[in-house]
Amino acid sequence: MSYKSIDVLQKSLASTIFSTKKDAKKAAGRALGTIVEIITYYLLRQWGLAANIEIETKLPEYGNPEITHNVEFTLHRILHKNRTDLTKPLTYSKLRSIFNFYPSKEKSGNFIDKNNIVKNSSIIGMDANYIGVCNLINESIVFSLLSPQASAMFECKRVGVEEGQKKGPQTIEKAKQGAYVALKSSSLQKVRDNEGKVYGIYFKDGEIFTEDYEVALKACIQFNAVENFILSFGIVSNHGNWFSSADMNKELKVLAESYDRLLFLTDEGLGSFIEKTILSPQPEYIPIREAFIESYREGKKMNTFTKSRISLNAHNALTHFFSKNIKLIENWFNVISPQGMSMTEIKDQLKYLLNNN
Repeated sequence: MSYKSIDVLQKSLASTIFSTKKDAKKAAGRALGTIVEIITYYLLRQWGLAANIEIETKLPEYGNPEITHNVEFTLHRILHKNRTDLTKPLTYSKLRSIFNFYPSKEKSGNFIDKNNIVKNSSIIGMDANYIGVCNLINESIVFSLLSPQASAMFECKRVGVEEGQKKGPQTIEKAKQGAYVALKSSSLQKVRDNEGKVYGIYFKDGEIFTEDYEVALKACIQFNAVENFILSFGIVSNHGNWFSSADMNKELKVLAESYDRLLFLTDEGLGSFIEKTILSPQPEYIPIREAFIESYREGKKMNTFTKSRISLNAHNALTHFFSKNIKLIENWFNVISPQGMSMTEIKDQLKYLLNNN
């Protein structure tokens, strides 16, 4: 990376692409947060999980469904899957007709509109027993019926550093928000005894069970042992706020103790992505840069560079970038917790969880 830190890179973006904004550094910081989400989303896609993803899910608290929390991504088991050739423009209504899908609750919108903007993980309809989602995969439209119960959830956390500060003032609040959702969403609940040992508590047929948390967690992943179990993932970035796995501050400890899996997107990784796709892209990745700049220009009508809504050309370029560089990209991440687990193990575990019925 040609920048000493993400903070320096943020300042560079603020003085160039975001120079016309009222608060250029904050605008650049929000864009960096979007980029972290995009990296996470296309990593999951490259792992072969595109058809499992729901974006911006209102995730209910376990046992208290009246309270929901928006999370970046949830992953669900697939009940049925089909595909068809790509045509455009394409509405949700036409997709329901193509796939003979007539749910009780239909959604309106465009999967790909006349301006070639694609909606990732488009929910075209739902019922009490399934969610109908469409994705663009390998130049085909893939339709999947997903279980409404999430099997895994992902949240991305990044806080910018204000001038004269060592870390973002909202860092601990972001950590607490993430920790609360991670601890409240799954049927496998964490408790500690007076010596700090972590136990898992869950209910079956009205009875309460308690055992070592890691033992219970392993049983949930390998044997689908507890209904409504959700494996929680946190993605954090920027050492200026969270430090590192070797030198964790309070905020990172809060996240590491709350999420089942905590991954750290390194400064080098985030900076490398921005350098290769936005600042100095090779010709095949120029559509990524163009979509990014178009999304933040003065007078733009909509953002065309987000995890959920993105230009078709940028989507195709990102898919190519992640396919070509997946080993490098996986090395951009450090596994903070559990210690000693590799990204390959994370990927295999996630796939097993989603395919274990």
